[in-house]
Amino acid sequence: MRSPSYSVPRTRALRSLTVLALAAGALAAVPPAQADTAAPGPAAKPYMGWSSWSMQSSKYPGLNPDGDYSYLTEANVLKQADALAAKLKKYGYEYVNIDAGWWRDKNWTPHFDRYARQQADPVRFPRGMKAVADHIHAKGLKAGIYLPVGLEKEAYDKGAAPIWNAPGCTTADIVHADLRTTNGWDSAYKLDFTKPCAQKYIDSQARMFADWGYDFLKLDGVGPGSSKSGENYDNVADVAAWQQAIAATGRPIHLELSWSLDYGHVADWKKYSQGWRIDTDVECYCNTLVSWENSVDDRFDDAPAWARHAGPGGWTDLDSLDVGNGAMDGLTKAERQTYATLWAIAKSPLYTGDDLTRLDPYGLSLLTNTEVIAVDQSDAPPAVPVTPSDPQQVWAAKNPDGTLTVALFNLADAPAAVTADFSALGFTGKAAVRDLWNHENLGTHRDRISQALPAHGSRLFKVTPRGQALTWSGVEAEDPANTLAGNASVAGCSACSGGKKVGNLYQGGRLTFHDVVVPKAGTYQIRVSYISGDARSALVSANGNGSTRHTFASTGDWGTVTTVHVPVSLKAGANTLTFDSGSGYAPDIDRIDVPKSS
Repeated sequence: MRSPSYSVPRTRALRSLTVLALAAGALAAVPPAQADTAAPGPAAKPYMGWSSWSMQSSKYPGLNPDGDYSYLTEANVLKQADALAAKLKKYGYEYVNIDAGWWRDKNWTPHFDRYARQQADPVRFPRGMKAVADHIHAKGLKAGIYLPVGLEKEAYDKGAAPIWNAPGCTTADIVHADLRTTNGWDSAYKLDFTKPCAQKYIDSQARMFADWGYDFLKLDGVGPGSSKSGENYDNVADVAAWQQAIAATGRPIHLELSWSLDYGHVADWKKYSQGWRIDTDVECYCNTLVSWENSVDDRFDDAPAWARHAGPGGWTDLDSLDVGNGAMDGLTKAERQTYATLWAIAKSPLYTGDDLTRLDPYGLSLLTNTEVIAVDQSDAPPAVPVTPSDPQQVWAAKNPDGTLTVALFNLADAPAAVTADFSALGFTGKAAVRDLWNHENLGTHRDRISQALPAHGSRLFKVTPRGQALTWSGVEAEDPANTLAGNASVAGCSACSGGKKVGNLYQGGRLTFHDVVVPKAGTYQIRVSYISGDARSALVSANGNGSTRHTFASTGDWGTVTTVHVPVSLKAGANTLTFDSGSGYAPDIDRIDVPKSS
């Protein structure tokens, strides 16, 4: 979910070593989250609840009868709180989050107190925000509220508004003299934290929310990110100020940051907050809540790079999970299950934007599936792709008990089979398989799980290995026996296993591994260690035979190595294996590892 622009909704954003491995490298590459790097306070697990924004922003008939965003009222929020308590609370859903507009009337005119702090619109929230929080708490739930980052322009009041509990400070003393703007919509003046009064202003807002009894704050339009970059849109100091201000209140308030946050500042988001939105809004701003193409499908490309940063204290936020209302959601049944599957395995917060008073039976079953919720709330790390980011994908995570959570996705627009080869999961032989969505044990499988899936369909399994861990034979990309062509060249790489990589694989750049030896002919899941600051593709072929183009997900930056498994047909004995950029750009290659049996 996101806030509106302050005029019209914005569009979606533009989008040779031998290793004994108990798990595939793609899984081992995602270590357990480091709790000591995350902000203290709430968020031991991804939070669960409801948010108002999806229904506020939709043009679905009847949702906003009095104009855009008119759905947001005290009566509607409390109706949803009551429904959450009755239907979903026992499954772990507890937050009721009020999004943008609570201090603005239906014409989007804001209300502020004399200290430049947002105040409830008396028509939307006639009893005020404390009474709403009190009602939510009476249901045994937690209350969430929203602000855009910065000092809203309308609150400036010619610089004359005093700051609460800060004698001598006015709004003129908290912003830059040139009134430079900030946030994703340039709707606010940028705070100048070289001036002590600026922190006092944030302190006053945090104190107000604490006194009202709120447990959660979504801070929106935060940069770098939110489609903005540059000094004016660097809000790291704001986020740090909010963390300090919240701590000073003595009330544990969860701080969630939004939207499309810059990966380059992931250390800051982890240090100062409990959650970070990595994408534009999931809502379609159309006559449903979401659509598959709007940005649900974008998350499959964007989530992998962030996975290693999530853990107790802070989580990657994929936005609202709108799978409960059938036709109003704007998705097929298969898409609704796939949507929920990705959110669970990525360990995103699970907060729905649906109308909880009219959940359909299928939607209710998705939101209340205890085995799937357990995946999201478990101590395992987020899942990552173990195959390339092609239309058919396999994601997996290794659980503390040695089992694996495995998801199959068919992201194509037509039905297709998807196979999880056990060698890509780090073992060979047999495994017990349980279907988590259907609560069904599927017995013992050998070597792989394969499923025919509908367009945009998925399956979610718990896999218990009964076979043997694989041994691998590795070859470094920079090995002198390999052949480089075109622009391809060896470069230093501190994160790479041999301290080097092969890069410049673009517009004809090509890397060929020689003497890739296997004992017998067959299809092998080759583990490719690569590095790529953005998603790139390569043509992969063996022995000069036909090539297959595979897409490699972004690793987030050019200093992080990750792995995926690529199926390649090899002959017994020595083989060549080529990565060809073709006319485009391929990722940098660190090494390949070949399982010693097919």
